[in-house]
Amino acid sequence: MKKTHKGIAKRFKLTGSGKVKFRKPSQRHLRRKRTTKQVRAGRQDQVLAEGMARRVIRALS
Repeated sequence: MKKTHKGIAKRFKLTGSGKVKFRKPSQRHLRRKRTTKQVRAGRQDQVLAEGMARRVIRALS
């Protein structure tokens, strides 16, 4: 039986349609150096690319 990769489980979520969502990094502190545009873009959850998503799904199951 394969175990769930806990590090990946904490960082990624599976949507109902099977897409993999994740939070953009670098959004907690030291944000002064980022542009306003970068800060705003970081607020939205991102969808992982299909090829990488397959690897993440495999690690979660």
